[in-house]
Amino acid sequence: MKEKIKVFITGGTFDKEYNELNGSLFFKETHLHEMLTLGRCRLDLSIDTLMMKDSLDFNDADRQSIANACSAAAEERILITHGTDTMTITASYLAKNCRNKTIVLTGAMVPYKFGSSDGLFNLGSALAFVQILPAGVYIAMNGKIFEADKVKKNTDKGEFESIS
Repeated sequence: MKEKIKVFITGGTFDKEYNELNGSLFFKETHLHEMLTLGRCRLDLSIDTLMMKDSLDFNDADRQSIANACSAAAEERILITHGTDTMTITASYLAKNCRNKTIVLTGAMVPYKFGSSDGLFNLGSALAFVQILPAGVYIAMNGKIFEADKVKKNTDKGEFESIS
């Protein structure tokens, strides 16, 4: 029997909506359930929304809230949806504050509702990675897996890459 996976939603580009009147992006509700249905996900998941924020607006209290939720979770395997702008900061924070669990953060460069989002692929990859990786904190983007503190977002290329 496979372990249950805990999923924490924090907002980010995954869940942004587009206001056609003024061109702004905003949060309404998570798209994660729709994405899992579309992807025909058959995993045993427990899903909680911690917040719906742009990661650029995250502060230490938000990161502590995420760390507390991870530590309190009964599940050993955790997936976190997160904005890509500060994903590496949160991953580093969790690596220092959450031990003995497998935690994978993922997100999207393009909002799911835009139709050309990388979100579905990243979500599927992250769900696969969280099932097989040993305890630690990781970032899953573009089909690749990165250890916390060994990854950066390359804003020129629009992708994540390893660092030494």
